Amino acid sequence: MNFASLHPYVYLATRYPFAKGQSSSPRICYTSSIYLISEGYGVLSTNGKNSRLGPGSLIYIPAGQLHEWVADSDNPMVHLCCYFDWHYVEREDVFDTACPVCYPPNVLQQAYVGPTFPYALKEISKVESLQIWQDLFEDFYKSGAYTNEQTFMWSLMIQRNFQTFIDYFLNCCMGNDYVIPDRRISQMLKSMEQDLLHGAPKQLDSYYKSLNMSRGHFFELFRKSTGYSPSKYMNHFRIGRAKYDLLHTTLSITQIAEKYHFKSVHYFSRLFHQLTGQAPRQYRLLSQFNTRASSASLE
Repeated sequence: MNFASLHPYVYLATRYPFAKGQSSSPRICYTSSIYLISEGYGVLSTNGKNSRLGPGSLIYIPAGQLHEWVADSDNPMVHLCCYFDWHYVEREDVFDTACPVCYPPNVLQQAYVGPTFPYALKEISKVESLQIWQDLFEDFYKSGAYTNEQTFMWSLMIQRNFQTFIDYFLNCCMGNDYVIPDRRISQMLKSMEQDLLHGAPKQLDSYYKSLNMSRGHFFELFRKSTGYSPSKYMNHFRIGRAKYDLLHTTLSITQIAEKYHFKSVHYFSRLFHQLTGQAPRQYRLLSQFNTRASSASLE
């Protein structure tokens, strides 16, 4: 495999709530797909196995693999999902949508099945912080339409955010030496997130000392469980919450910086730009513009 040819490209990313007992029907996606169950429960049938899955389940299905989803009849699942190729595949002359799905499986056009990743990826994982993964997904929500001259600049930003997601995904799921997350780290993450949301972030040593761990052991377990160092994890978490406030509240940028305990609004703006490629004000205005444009196109 020539790694220079790997340029992951997302076609569709969205939030999909299932109805009670709803089935996806047996299907084959021409693209690879990743699903995060954010709410509820359901059963995945693939490779001769049936797996009952719930909130925090992260699932990878390679292109061309037969599978079926069936939602719980009482508490149906909600998918955050994306359909992508490990490098762009041209299908526009054949399919109306950029992320075609084959129903029924026996009419699959094998020539248009997307590429596989050269290493084994765990099919089903359990994420430690559901909120972090939800934030990552929301950053690259995208319709299944083909990119055109009107959507090109917007698509660039979507693809950039998707690259961040894939980097995070591979750090957590690549390789054969899969790590079972340490329960102490899972509990500590909940405490850390509550501190970030409702109190003030503590010094890192207070967290690993409370677990009776050395600094080195704590950092090793933390990175294996989350894919990030503790400081990077906290920064991504705070910026993710700040993005939500920029989109859904009228709080000023200064107020948001203070809310999440950044040492200054200048530092907040610099870190926000570093992680998103945009200044906070630019992010708010561009998102508002695209929301208005999307609403106008539906009228």
